[in-house]
This record gives sequence, C-alpha cells and structure tokens, in this order.
Amino acid sequence: MRLLIVGDINSEIKKAIDLAQARKVQVMMVGNVEEALDFVREGKGADLVLIDCKYDLGLLIKSMHQEHISTPVIAYGVDCSPAVAVAAIKAGAKEFLPLPPDEKLIAAIFTAISDNTRPLIGTSAAIQEVIAIADKIAPTDANILITGKSGTGKEVFAHYIHEHSTRAQKPFIRVNCAAIPENLLESELFGHEKGAFTGAVARRIGKFEESSGGTLLLDEISEMDIKLQAKLLRAIQEQEIDRVGGTGPIKVDLRIIATSNRNLLEEIANGTFREDLYFRLNIINIELPKLSERKEDIVVLSNNFINKYATNNKLAVKPLSKSAIDKMINYSWPGNVRELENVIHRAVLLSNGEKIQAEDIYLKSESFVGKKIVDVEKELIVNTVGYCLGDLTNAANILGISISTLKEKLELYTNANAINK
Repeated sequence: MRLLIVGDINSEIKKAIDLAQARKVQVMMVGNVEEALDFVREGKGADLVLIDCKYDLGLLIKSMHQEHISTPVIAYGVDCSPAVAVAAIKAGAKEFLPLPPDEKLIAAIFTAISDNTRPLIGTSAAIQEVIAIADKIAPTDANILITGKSGTGKEVFAHYIHEHSTRAQKPFIRVNCAAIPENLLESELFGHEKGAFTGAVARRIGKFEESSGGTLLLDEISEMDIKLQAKLLRAIQEQEIDRVGGTGPIKVDLRIIATSNRNLLEEIANGTFREDLYFRLNIINIELPKLSERKEDIVVLSNNFINKYATNNKLAVKPLSKSAIDKMINYSWPGNVRELENVIHRAVLLSNGEKIQAEDIYLKSESFVGKKIVDVEKELIVNTVGYCLGDLTNAANILGISISTLKEKLELYTNANAINK
C-alpha cells in the first residue's frame, strides 16, 4: 500500500508514519495541496491520501473529483474538536484520524483501504491445487482471470502471482472496477490530457501507464460498462492506450490480472460482457474454492488471524477452544475467508477468557432467527459498513454485491429513516 501524506513533520504524524511503515506501507510526503495534486496527476502512485485538516481539504477533494482522480482521502489533526472531524467528513473525507494516532484505528483504516499482502495459507487439496497453478504461471506474462465467490481471496492470489513473477520489482496497481463510477473509470485507467473535459486542468497519468513494467489488477471486471470494455480490449491487444483527449497512442508493457465473482459466460449470454474480452483475459483461469470446500483449513487460517489481530492490538494470543472449532467447522461460511477473518477479528477483541470460546464466535445466522428478510438485510448491510469504517468498497466486497447496489440500499434506508421521524 502507498500512502501520501499532505502536511508537516511533527512528533504526532511521525508516530503515525512509524505505525504505517510497521505495516509495510510505503509513505511519501508533500507540503501542500497543489503538490499533492501534482503527485497523483503524474502517476507516482498513491492508494490513500492523508491530509492535515489545517489545509484546504475541500479544494483537494473537489479538484480530485473534477479531474477524475478516485484516490480515497482521510483527514487528520492534532487534538481537534468533534466539529472539525464532522466538517472533514462533510467535505468528502472518508474518515478522520485524530492524532496522536490510536493504533487500533489506524490499523483498521489501512486494512479497510488495502490488505492484499496476506500469505496464502492452507493444507487442503483444494487450495494446494490452485497454489500449484499460481506457482507455475506466475513467471510467465500470460493474462490471468481469477474467479470465485466474494471473500475467497482473489486479490490476495493476484498479489501472490505478481510477487512470484519476473515483474515483482515493478508496480502492482489495483483498480476496483465496481467502486469507481462509470464516468470516472476511463480516465482512471487511461489518464487524460489537459483540457480533455471540464476540470481537467492538467495532464493525468492513468493506471495503465502507472503500472507499465508491472502488473495491473482489474478487480471485479464484470462491473465495467460494456462500452468501456471495447477500449480495454484494444489496450490489451495492442499494448497501447489513448489518454482521454490525447492525440496519439502510448505504448505500455504490463500484465493484466482480472477478477470476478460472477459467472462471465452468463454475463456474455446476457449481453453485459464482451466475449472477445473474456477470451483475451482468460488465457489462464484460476477458480478459487469456497471456504466450505476447504474446511480443513479453517483452524490454520483462524490461528493466523488470531496472531495477526492480537499482535496489531497488543493483546494476548489465545488458542481456540474445541467448542469454538466445532462451531466454525459446522458453519457454511457464505462470506468465505473474509467472513472468517472478520469473525476472528471480533473474537480476539471481545474474548475475556484464556481461550476463544464458542460464544466468542459470532456468526451471522445467529442474529437472524425470527426476523423479516428485509430487516436482516438492513442489519447486515449497516453493520458491515460500520465494521469497514464507512469504506463502501470493502463493505461491498464483504457483502458480495456491487458498490452501486450498496449505495442504493443505503440511500433507501436513509430515506426510510427520514420518513419515519
């Protein structure tokens, strides 16, 4: 993960930087809003912008929006009042980070934004089979399509393949096709020239150019509008792109890894996905197994997550009790490995005994008995968004729905609450 900080060095932000670097976050720093805009325009690479609230946060976010730059922004401040935090969120920040930083909060923020460096864990035949395929194809330059249900670890596998490729020392760039609005995605991928549209006050380098030499991950590619798919196909075939408003093609050298939680053959039949793009991407297909198909890995995965979150939160590492293991083995895990990680994270934080017991393992199905489906859905969505600190991208991935569907649901709940008041 690459973090761009807009601010001045002081002891409080230095501590935040130390915490970030301890989590293997690459930290860069600029001194003002204009320098930050130049940085992201030039394709130097930032997955998250952290800006001191004393700067013009509204100008930064407005300028990024006008220039079709979708990098998330988080505000921070030292000993700020709640009113400052509220103002930052209203201005468009995804979160407010008070300084000195709370280790649990900063860890949760970085995890919500990007957490693709997890190791591949499991001894089951199902997972070992796909790891063997990944090991075999990683050194090649073949495009790869990774499919599987939400939460099975598609992004983790993509990062693993990059790390074991000949491009490992070059950029690994991720674009979440589900999270970026249709009118912004073309510029995000291909960049734009100054004056290409209203608000394009400078040239902007897109993700294709930014990842040249390395790997570009097109996450949830089935969410991409079919009109843009045609331009993507040409870029992949010709290894060249056209910036929006550009006058000529630009050569790029990159490997494409695409992921989808949908059946793309069904999408092709429905007319929402191009068949020629499918075959261009699907040189090698890796289908990730559901957690219910690799239940022998539940304990080893759980122990890894226990160590991770106990260490992050400076808590004792507790073993799983037999009752807890039995409860997890007998559960269907519709959210797959991501759901397991969330369950263990919660158990680590809330467990009071010397071991993690069955009652510490909170499963979705336990809270749904006797409720209407519409209320269950609302509770699940609202709780998931809260768990993800308002990060709709991460929440949509956990829920297995598109970002647009999630936004529609939240708007529906907001309107219903307004009517009931």
